[in-house]
Amino acid sequence: MAATTEQTGGALGAARSLSEQYTDAGTSELPWIEDTGKVAPKDARALSKLFLDRLQVLEEGTREYQYARNTLIEMNLSLVRYAASRFRNRGGDDTEDIIQVGTIGLIKAIDRFDLSREVEFATFAVPYIVGEIKRFFRDTTWAVHVPRRLQELRVDLAKAKEQLSAKLDRDPTVKELAELIDLPEEEIIEGLVAANGYSAGSLDSPSAETDSGSDQRSFAEMIGEADPGMETVENLHTLAPLLEQLDDRERRIVQMRFGQEMTQSQIGAELGVSQMHVSRLLARIVKQLRAGMSVEA
Repeated sequence: MAATTEQTGGALGAARSLSEQYTDAGTSELPWIEDTGKVAPKDARALSKLFLDRLQVLEEGTREYQYARNTLIEMNLSLVRYAASRFRNRGGDDTEDIIQVGTIGLIKAIDRFDLSREVEFATFAVPYIVGEIKRFFRDTTWAVHVPRRLQELRVDLAKAKEQLSAKLDRDPTVKELAELIDLPEEEIIEGLVAANGYSAGSLDSPSAETDSGSDQRSFAEMIGEADPGMETVENLHTLAPLLEQLDDRERRIVQMRFGQEMTQSQIGAELGVSQMHVSRLLARIVKQLRAGMSVEA
């Protein structure tokens, strides 16, 4: 314990010796660092201990507290970049987002760090940074939401497929994946299906090239859409047996009105009845057909 205290005191002493290079009247008890990017990693570690020690006794919201906290963040951004590099094959074009998310983890580590734990700040901070990045991938990168266990299974499947493909020189089967991961085949299949929800392609992306290689069709152009005439066909199929239930005069009236598009006056003249009588007959026939179609539906 005494040795640890002596080491900590030595590190703080080394950090304080650096204060001769960085001075500022507003932060008399802390070295003033104009450009954190120019601080060597070894000096950054020693300075971080000094700033963290001072941060624990400063009043939150004061100018000196903000200076100490912000400087700690800037001096340790290399930890975020290191952690982010471990995810470079998963980030795509989201590198800046990963850095920002990792920085949130760094800030949490700074706010929760306690020198009395006698652990290096980097050792304490990296799990916070990595945890935030993993949470970012879990919550934002899936195109379709799937249960967390399937998200984690996707990672295991990817590693298993890579391992078996290198060993077998071909894509592994579901059975081989199940044996390696020690899971039932049904769960492996579920994981493989769920993995399809990790990313989604654009409907505007080309589906395939033609023989000439010059013309390309997007997926959107190949997707079918509802035929507006289909509903008419379905209605006619439903209507046909209902028309058969009408008597000859009623069917003739329907044919003249909706087939030949004759007016009610013309139909009345053809049948030798008044236009008003034709109107009543049509209303009754249409009501009967509508009721029959509703029952069919």
